[in-house]
Amino acid sequence: MKTKLTYWILILGFSSCLYAQQSIPKITSEEVFKKDGYNPLAPANAAFYSAIVPGMGQLYNKDYWKFPVVYGALAIPIYYYSINNTAYKRYRKAFKLREAGLRDEFTDDAGTQLISREGLMSTQRILKQNRDTSLLTFAGLYVLQVLEASVSAHLLQFNVDDKISFDPQFYNEPISNETIVGLSMHINF
Repeated sequence: MKTKLTYWILILGFSSCLYAQQSIPKITSEEVFKKDGYNPLAPANAAFYSAIVPGMGQLYNKDYWKFPVVYGALAIPIYYYSINNTAYKRYRKAFKLREAGLRDEFTDDAGTQLISREGLMSTQRILKQNRDTSLLTFAGLYVLQVLEASVSAHLLQFNVDDKISFDPQFYNEPISNETIVGLSMHINF
């Protein structure tokens, strides 16, 4: 008798526990983002994608026209880096050969030096400076395109509906009949 009572108490206890716990519907972050149109992770995602692969953040933001602009902007300093680095190595090799007492490419068949030692040194310095400037320009543009992707993702979430407007108007003063220029703001909810 005692065991039957215990079984009944356990069965009633478990069944009441099952009915007492109500399942709370889970709301995913995507549903929240669709509801109010704000995705706080969008700028971070755009910046991350753009940092990994240049221009990918712009594609993530659906700014497709910016993708070739990013690659064009990054290709220009790479091109100038390549040209300046090749020329720098050429003049550096000639300088080393001349310092070793050997014939370099800037010495003609008669042994006349077309470029002086100081000219070789000056040209090396200028080409190295141009090469380094191209490298810094590339790094700056790379960071700039990451920043642009993040800012663009922020601005995509900005509220630009028709309820926000600017409408300047001229009013006539009813007593003196003068035109008054002023600013009036009407907020509609």
